[in-house]
Amino acid sequence: MQLTVNGTNHDVDVEDDMPLLWVLRDEIGITGVKYGCGVAQCGACTVHIDGEAVKSCQISAADVESPITTIEGLGNPDALHSVQEAWIEHQVAQCGYCQSGQIMAAAAFLAQTPNPTDADIDDAMSSNLCRCGTYPRIRAAVKSAAAKMERA
Repeated sequence: MQLTVNGTNHDVDVEDDMPLLWVLRDEIGITGVKYGCGVAQCGACTVHIDGEAVKSCQISAADVESPITTIEGLGNPDALHSVQEAWIEHQVAQCGYCQSGQIMAAAAFLAQTPNPTDADIDDAMSSNLCRCGTYPRIRAAVKSAAAKMERA
């Protein structure tokens, strides 16, 4: 099967039911997407498929027909994505394990909700867990990214 990941086509020879997470990590070598729980509860494996945030541990590679974007492909060679910049500015990461999934969820959310309230942010980000509890920083970073995106 062929997958387009971060703008590059990849031919992979895997079982149809292999989760996208493992295809990305083990077959293609993209390790920014993390294994957390394996049951779509933590969000560490979040990627974008056709712009939508998807938990890659629960979708088989064979079911993916649209381009995939991982944390490695979120920005561009010349600049980080606004969410990535805000994450650094607000020093969101502590251990950092969940952060690629958090950032991917936030970027997809802001593409759909450009001027979110605190309640909108809390609701949208509730499907991504952070064991370190940096939720106030996550909310601040999402608000900051939204403001940057609005000015752009």
